[in-house]
Amino acid sequence: MVNGKKCLALIPARGGSKGLPRKNITKLCNLPLIGWPIRAARRSKYVDEIIVSTDDEEIASTAVRLGARVPFIRPYELATDTASTSSVVEHALSFVMNRGDVVDYIILLEPSSPLTDHDDIDKACEMLESQRDIADSIVGVSKAVASHPVFDVTINEKGLIQPFFSDNFSSAKRRQDIADIYFFDGSLYISDSSVFLEKKSFYHNRTIPYIVPRWKSIEIDDILDLICAEAIMKNLDRIKKRGKQL
Repeated sequence: MVNGKKCLALIPARGGSKGLPRKNITKLCNLPLIGWPIRAARRSKYVDEIIVSTDDEEIASTAVRLGARVPFIRPYELATDTASTSSVVEHALSFVMNRGDVVDYIILLEPSSPLTDHDDIDKACEMLESQRDIADSIVGVSKAVASHPVFDVTINEKGLIQPFFSDNFSSAKRRQDIADIYFFDGSLYISDSSVFLEKKSFYHNRTIPYIVPRWKSIEIDDILDLICAEAIMKNLDRIKKRGKQL
């Protein structure tokens, strides 16, 4: 609990995955991918319950073995490629509330963001709780550096590149001169549960950012992402020494 408010961690992990087959139980540094958010949630000082929402029996048994609960098997219609994350969260919240439990904060942790740790969860919970006068949710974001849109180009009808944000390259800006922008990195999402059920989203005009460094922002969608994440995990000491440079 945070300030007496119950926190439910929800980990969505369906069986289907096209980019990396059986992604959620693929090993990353000898732990199934789903095990990383479970480990982070178990080590958090604020998470009261950890639920995995899955349609897959093997994922369910793996999650239980690693310390999460799987009180239901996700319905087929919520496990398709077109099913929205918000519908999965709403389904889980409704299940928990229908059994008579109170949930003040819903914390969404995705296996595809394995570098989110318990400190991130705890700090984000504290940030949100301390800013409830202006916010009802908090989401992970990371600074866009190489992917900043000011450096993007299009290809014109002649097959030549041209700047996306200007008419010619003479107005190109230095990296030091551009305004900071951020992207949703998928690292974590936390919301007042009643507000989530009302808005069906973690994103709205009362959402604050939880800024994560670039190395933590990796999302695993394919084998290349998995290799990169493993390299990062094996070099965490070196990376952390560089601090804010990364």
